Amino acid sequence: MLGWWMGQTLLPAWAAAAPLARWELIAEHPHDRSAFTQGLTIDGDRLIEGTGLYGQSRLLVRSRKTGQLLFTRSLPEDQFGEGVAVVGERIIQLTWMNGIAHVFDRELRPLSRFRLSSEGWGLTFDGTRLIRSDGSSKLRFHDARNYTEIGTLDVTDNGRPIANLNELEFIDGQIYANVWLSDRIAIIDPASGHVRAWLDLTTLSSRFKQLPGWDAREAVLNGIARIPENGHLLVTGKLWPLMFELAVDKTSIGDPVSLHR
Repeated sequence: MLGWWMGQTLLPAWAAAAPLARWELIAEHPHDRSAFTQGLTIDGDRLIEGTGLYGQSRLLVRSRKTGQLLFTRSLPEDQFGEGVAVVGERIIQLTWMNGIAHVFDRELRPLSRFRLSSEGWGLTFDGTRLIRSDGSSKLRFHDARNYTEIGTLDVTDNGRPIANLNELEFIDGQIYANVWLSDRIAIIDPASGHVRAWLDLTTLSSRFKQLPGWDAREAVLNGIARIPENGHLLVTGKLWPLMFELAVDKTSIGDPVSLHR
């Protein structure tokens, strides 16, 4: 344990309304260095990961205890895999620009698919609705039963739209969102769309060896999961060899009402 950390204050002046949340590094866990992580979630004793890149996009289910690969499913070569979410016995994986989402059972057997109104980036489930990002500053809600789009939410901090919303996770009533091409995670109030706090995770990528050919523009922070036993975050990045377990100090997350009066 390293003690509470707030990261570097790299946010532009307009983002000052939302504070930097404090976090503590608890542990490091191995991660497949070849995985271009686009979606990450935990389902009981299983870790579910969706990966991208044309010809390499997969959905993987691993044992959390052993890391053993239990099930895997490759997408067609012309599809770029994106975010994933679990809804009961269903696992849903988005595609980037193909306009479709795939629905699988718990052993990754195909069940159905549905159309998307915009690009697919991140996906999570709040217990009632699916929440999807499409690379803009807008989140989209889908009925979890028939996948119909039922609403949208504009995400802002201090009145400024926050674009490039990517991989999502619903945690303790808040939406956590990677912001593409940054080392930041936005913690978003799902009622108002206001950013309550930022997690600045700039230091994490310096904790592993970057092999020759490493491209920092591609191998960005992406992937958020909640560990159910302790409420910690599990985060990683595209092509990262490690996943990081973090404890977030919830008292450092701002009140959305007082922040945006």
